[in-house]
Amino acid sequence: MTAFDYWIFGLRVRSMMELPELIPAMGGANPDVQIDFGSVEEPAGSKPGLSEADGALVLVVPGVARYRIQDGRSITVDADADVPERNLRLFLLGSAFGALLHQRGLLPLHANAIEIDGKAVAFMGASGEGKSTLAAWFHDRGHRVIADDVCVVRLTAEGKAYAAPGQQRLRLWKEALEASGRDSASYDRSFAGREDIEKFDVPLESARRRPDDCELAGVYVLETADRFSIEQLSGLQAAEALFSHTYRGRYINDARSQRQHWQSAMTLVQYIPIFRIDRPRGLELLDEHGRLILDHVAAALGADP
Repeated sequence: MTAFDYWIFGLRVRSMMELPELIPAMGGANPDVQIDFGSVEEPAGSKPGLSEADGALVLVVPGVARYRIQDGRSITVDADADVPERNLRLFLLGSAFGALLHQRGLLPLHANAIEIDGKAVAFMGASGEGKSTLAAWFHDRGHRVIADDVCVVRLTAEGKAYAAPGQQRLRLWKEALEASGRDSASYDRSFAGREDIEKFDVPLESARRRPDDCELAGVYVLETADRFSIEQLSGLQAAEALFSHTYRGRYINDARSQRQHWQSAMTLVQYIPIFRIDRPRGLELLDEHGRLILDHVAAALGADP
């Protein structure tokens, strides 16, 4: 069986499943993460979701697959019959990889990361706050999308932070997709076989796909409000924002990474400015808000819009 090598989140991955959302890795170096097909036993008494099992974590997704995540180094995929590979990849590169990242003690934020004037700027937010729509706005104006939906932050001993490239696609609801000038008929649905879920995957251009980390200059939290404003957070507010917007934060206890997660979050708060963007919702306001955000990034972080 053919094996495929990729980069994601600064990790070299060897997979028995083709993963077109990732950046290909050249050469035959040993992988950090191995992805295989195999039998995965569902833990006794488990419910859909993540459970501990014999020193590993098992993610059960009914109608899709069971994923066994071991030591932050391997994921075994046990697919249901006739499930589309697109659906397997959706949960593999989402929740299963989220558990693996926590096993490795990394800091995954529920955020995108955009390169602006050579520095990464991350935009965190709850599901539905428009992170991917904003990422598409930046992308369409020539900015590199480093990661969409999940941004892994790597921290150095010197206190510098870097955003590691994630999946090389945007995931957009049909309304946002078409508002950006794209035709939904040209793209695959994120979850195959569900015509009622109108979310689509938009691949990023191969010319903009680079595996190198980008130094992180700042983090913004997106929140819905009656009027537009940007406020810097500090201390407990900043820390709570990171804890609230950690990707699959509920997996931290199962992965036994509480201490590492707390230390990483506090280090990030110490060295990187964190802001909250309050903004009214509405695609008709996207261009205005995007330009205001770029102006703030230029003034607060020294980036050239």
